[in-house]
Amino acid sequence: MPAQRGTPAPRPSEPAADSAPGRAAADGAEEKPVRFGALGTSSFGWRRVLPAIALCPGTELVAVAGRSPERAQRFADRFGCAASATEALLERDDIDAVYISLPPSLHGEWAARALHAGKHVLVEKPIATTAAEARAVVALAEDRDLVLRENFMFLHHPQHDAVAALIAEGRLGGLRSFRGAFCFPPLPAQDIRYVPGLGGGALLDAGVYPLRAAVMLLGPGLRVAGATTRVRHSDGLDLSGQALLMSPSGVLAHVEFGFEHTYGSSYSLWGERAKLTVDRAFTPPAGHQPVLELVEQDHAEQFTLPAADQLDRSLAGFAAAVAAGGAAASPHEARWRQEAVATMDLVDQVRARAVPVAVEG
Repeated sequence: MPAQRGTPAPRPSEPAADSAPGRAAADGAEEKPVRFGALGTSSFGWRRVLPAIALCPGTELVAVAGRSPERAQRFADRFGCAASATEALLERDDIDAVYISLPPSLHGEWAARALHAGKHVLVEKPIATTAAEARAVVALAEDRDLVLRENFMFLHHPQHDAVAALIAEGRLGGLRSFRGAFCFPPLPAQDIRYVPGLGGGALLDAGVYPLRAAVMLLGPGLRVAGATTRVRHSDGLDLSGQALLMSPSGVLAHVEFGFEHTYGSSYSLWGERAKLTVDRAFTPPAGHQPVLELVEQDHAEQFTLPAADQLDRSLAGFAAAVAAGGAAASPHEARWRQEAVATMDLVDQVRARAVPVAVEG
């Protein structure tokens, strides 16, 4: 039976929800919430993100726009905000930031349009569909000193700070390998993730999770040594895949992704002294108490961590960066941008190196 312990001391991280704007400022004045316009009327926005924006003390939902005026109005009626045309939303003076929940093929284009309009941007992953497009959007945000983030919610969960703390304490010794996977069952046939022209496919939808985790934990300079994908015979859409990566220091990383599996969301780090495993690494429910398992040669420990709402923390961190005065005033923005581009560079490498296996689907 593994020994039970509490939380390891976390590394410093960005503000959590209780330090978000909308609460009392240092001088006692109430800080104004970040006013959002939502671009896109996705089911994910309807179910998860827009309710959170409406409820988060540091954010306010002002308007929503989409391709269908009727659908945009339905969203507006539910959330008590205005319905808008897409271009008109970017021109509104009462919006500070734009949340983008469009098909992935449109993320880079509309992020750039929002930045040109002087708006901060929170865009659903992936930030773009290629590394070149990601670099262009990041450069634009830097030039205009605007906050630009992907809504990669798992990055804001404190369980990863606990992992970093255990690594920093030397509990694993020298790292030898990383293994990460994000897979889930097949989607409804009409889902846009099955449409190649809209940025569909498992790599952009699921593969970016373990790739981003590898970048977060192993640092810059990762490169792809090889990859394979199961692709749909009819149009070449990738349904699942695996890739082998290498870090400059020789740490190997294996990532697996797909939407033709039972659900799995995990990563592990194997070192010379111990192996650390994180389950529900990418999509833990808000009430889930993570358990990190550390296995040494003749000893095992489990660290039970407090539950955390990673969506609320993502919104709070974004709002705090905006309230701080923009990207230059936030010490975290350079890292978010560098890791976003590094992840898309790995996506490009996986595409280029993958050996496809055609399957019916």
